[in-house]
Amino acid sequence: MSRFGRSAPGGGLDRGMTTSEYAVGTIAACAFAAVLYKVVTSGAVMSALQSLIKEALDAKF
Repeated sequence: MSRFGRSAPGGGLDRGMTTSEYAVGTIAACAFAAVLYKVVTSGAVMSALQSLIKEALDAKF
């Protein structure tokens, strides 16, 4: 085991992700965010959230 990285199965050092892995990860995160945004801003989810908030504000203690 090296001081700066762990040994990879091929005998080299694994020092983290490469630029292409960061790019793929960033694209996947952006795609997931876009899908999540579309779901949360859809009519059914918006009305459910509004009714949930309305019920919470109208609750009697």
